[in-house]
Formats: sequence, C-alpha cells, structure tokens
Amino acid sequence: MGERKGVNKYYPPDWRPEMGSINKYHGTHALRERANKLHLGILIIRFEMPYNIWCEGCPDKSIPIGMGVRYNAEKTKVGMYYSTPIYQFRFKCHLCPNYIVMKTDPGNLDYVIVSGARRQERRWDPLENEQVVPEEKSTSQKLATDAMFKLEHGEKDALKSKTAAPVIDRLQDHRERWRDDYRTNRILRDQFRAAKKDLKAKAAIDAALLSKASLDIKLLPQSEDDKKIASLLRLNPTQTPEERQQDVRQTIDSRPLFSSPDTEDSISKRSVMPNPFVKNPRIKSSSSALTRHDLGVCFKPKDTRDPEGVPSTSSLTKAGPSKLVSLCNYTSSSSGEDSQ
Repeated sequence: MGERKGVNKYYPPDWRPEMGSINKYHGTHALRERANKLHLGILIIRFEMPYNIWCEGCPDKSIPIGMGVRYNAEKTKVGMYYSTPIYQFRFKCHLCPNYIVMKTDPGNLDYVIVSGARRQERRWDPLENEQVVPEEKSTSQKLATDAMFKLEHGEKDALKSKTAAPVIDRLQDHRERWRDDYRTNRILRDQFRAAKKDLKAKAAIDAALLSKASLDIKLLPQSEDDKKIASLLRLNPTQTPEERQQDVRQTIDSRPLFSSPDTEDSISKRSVMPNPFVKNPRIKSSSSALTRHDLGVCFKPKDTRDPEGVPSTSSLTKAGPSKLVSLCNYTSSSSGEDSQ
C-alpha cells in the first residue's frame, strides 16, 4: 500500500499542467503521513537498533532490547561534524511508555545514547586479541605525509613480524608433520558410518513400535528418566488404597446380620484370599497316597456262616489249621500211673 500511495498515477479531469504536480494539486506531501511534522524539521523514518540496550523505563531491567529491532522514529538534524550532518532519533519503547533518544557519531562511526536507555557494553579492543585492524584515517594520512612517522611505523611492523615469525614457522612444521589427509578422512567416514548405522537401528525399532501400536507420531529419543518412570510403573499396585477400603466395606456389608458360627467361619474363610506366592506347609502334596480312612470309606464285614449255621470251608481255611478234639483225655498223673 505504501508504494501505491507514493506512485499515484490518477489525474482528475480538471487538472492542468500549469497547476503543478498532483501532490501540489491535492495539497499533500509525497511522503504522506511521514511528513506531517516536516515544517518542524521532523521526518518519520524506520530506525533499526544498532546494538543491544536496556530501557530505563521498563520495570524489568533484565530484558534488553536486541539489536535489529525496528521503530518508527522522529529524525531531526541537530548539528554538523565537519561536512557530515549529525542526526538525532526519538522513538518510544515497545514495552513501556518511555521515550529513547539516540544520535549519530560520525567521528567514531557509532551511535550515542542521549537519554532514556543505556548501552549493553560488549565492545573490546581488537589489538588485545591480536586481530588485524585496519589503520585509522588519521594514521593513513600521517603515513602519507610524515616521513619520520612512516619510518617509525615501519620499524614497529618489522619488529612485530620478526617476533611472530618463529611461532608461525613452528606451527607450520607441526602441521606438516602430523598432516595425514587419508587418515583424517577415514576417521571421519568411520564415525559417520557408525552414527548412520545407529540411526538406522533406532529408526527400525521406532517403526516396529509405531506399527504395533498403530500410531502415526514422531518418537523422541529415549532418555534415562523414561526408563526410571517405566520401571516404577511396574511396581505400582493394581488398586488404590481407596479401592481396597471399598472392597473391605463391601465384604462387611455382604455378611448377614444374624448368622451362626459356622456361617461366620465360612464367610471369613471366603473373605480371606490366600496368597498364591506363599507355600502352605500344612497342605499335603497331591502326589501322596490316600487311604480309606482319608476318603471316609468303610467296608461292610462279610458273613462267613452258611444259612444252616455250619461254617464254610473257606472260612475255615482262612482261619488257619484248627486244633483236633479227641474223645479221650490223655493226661499224665503225678504218681506215674498209666493213663486209662
């Protein structure tokens, strides 16, 4: 829409070329709303934050405004640095009603905070890190015009290179000594193959699990916390304490109010569930032989007498050999007389 507003190709029928531009004809500016304060020297622009800052009006000082955040700022010319103008930008913080004012610093190629915020200091001297820093403009001009300064600067550079030369040569020697492109490439490829094999195995396990559960989701990598939680779930009881208490109450409610001792014993025996994991030493093994007495079987004795009252031969045979009864009693007397 901004481009359509800036390029307006419609000319009304009563417009004449001597009337000037179409903006003059309508009494508007080409920048539209951005030029509402142009008579005060203020132009509305999009200002991008050059570095991280902390807003002084925000209640939470720990949240900075990051570099690259854009605002609608009022641009004003406040001075000159030689032939370069110095501009000032005023904009409102998007987190609070505080206004922040910043301006350009052409001498140091930087931006300066005037009010409403403070800079998050992350600057350092590149020379402390032994970085290659381009020469400043003043130094370059002095090298071109001052012969003595150029000679001194050259001597410093030569001394610096002479000091750093042995260290650089030693590093190059170590690099050439331990350089082995084939071995390095082989190690990297072996590591890549091992990692690829592990990823394939994990993908196969995940695919089998998903197909078994009929799921269509992406599984996350397994962690130690998942293993601990899964092992604890196996030890959880099948019933909660409330459910166990409810079962006990139902058992008590199911008992008759007036019952005999035998009924109470049978109910108590049914209510107490035996533990299948504890062996009862009183229970005999099923493999032991059972007797007639254990089974409660009693045999009726057989009548061995005949109907006529004479004992049968089988009964006599089972009874064993009987004693013979003689008609005469042969006894010996103490006087030694012959028996009659």
